Amino acid sequence: MSDTVTTDKLYLAVGQEAEPFTFPPLTRTDFVKYQGASGDFHPLHHDDEFAKKTGFPSVFSVGMLQAGLLATYVTDWLGVETLRRFKVRFADQCWPGDELTCSAIVTEVEETEQGRRVVLDLFCRRQSGSYALKGDAEFLLP
Repeated sequence: MSDTVTTDKLYLAVGQEAEPFTFPPLTRTDFVKYQGASGDFHPLHHDDEFAKKTGFPSVFSVGMLQAGLLATYVTDWLGVETLRRFKVRFADQCWPGDELTCSAIVTEVEETEQGRRVVLDLFCRRQSGSYALKGDAEFLLP
C-alpha cells in the first residue's frame, strides 16, 4: 500500500487536508427547496409556528441537506464519476443562519489494478464549532 497518489492534475498523500469551503448561511428557503426536491414536507423544517409548538426554537434543516452540501464539496474536488462510497453520521441540527464549513483529510491511498483508491475523512462544521456531520468517502481515481 502506497501513501500517496498522483493523477494528471492531483497529488494526494495521507494526512493531506483539502481546502475547506464555507457555504453561505442557510435559509428557510434552502430548507423548503430541499424539501421539495426530496419529497420530505415535514412541517418541522418549514413551519416556524409548528416547530416552536413542538419545542424547537425555530425550523431546522433536514440533515440530508447538509449531507448534500458535503457531497458537493468533496465531489467538486475529486469528481463525482470517481466516487465509490459516501457515508455520513448526523451529529447536530442546523438552523437558519448557520454557516457550514466542509473539510476533508486523506486517510488512505492505495494503488490497485482498478486505479488509485483514496479514502477521506469528511467533516461539516457549524460556525459554533460543533459538527453537523462527520463521514468518510472512497474514490477510485484513474
